[in-house]
Amino acid sequence: QVHLVESGGGLVQPGGSLTLSCAASLDYSAFGWFRQAPGKAREGVACISILDGRTSYVDSVKGRFTISMGNAKNSVSLQMDRLNAEDTAVYYCAAEPHVTTSVQAMCRDWPLFSSWGQGTQVTVSS
Repeated sequence: QVHLVESGGGLVQPGGSLTLSCAASLDYSAFGWFRQAPGKAREGVACISILDGRTSYVDSVKGRFTISMGNAKNSVSLQMDRLNAEDTAVYYCAAEPHVTTSVQAMCRDWPLFSSWGQGTQVTVSS
């Protein structure tokens, strides 16, 4: 049973923007966006706590990416601006119903999220 569905990936030129969306079919307490490039480890990009609204970002995307709750219930978006080639990866939406630590800690430790989407490819290239 699929609980998280991502959309919005694609090909964009360097300096461009993309918005990723994730729709959840269950109630969750925290959401995260992770990415994995070929040959690299999965990396927490941005996370948000539904409980207190706190967010966490990896240093490489601070000031360029924004995670926010969507207009629809149980949805989350990732606005990505000033994209560069290093942002190329498969992006995954993750969610967790039972939060026991800070959103910062969750963003650094992907196994803390129990639900995952199928992933969406983001390619930044001219």
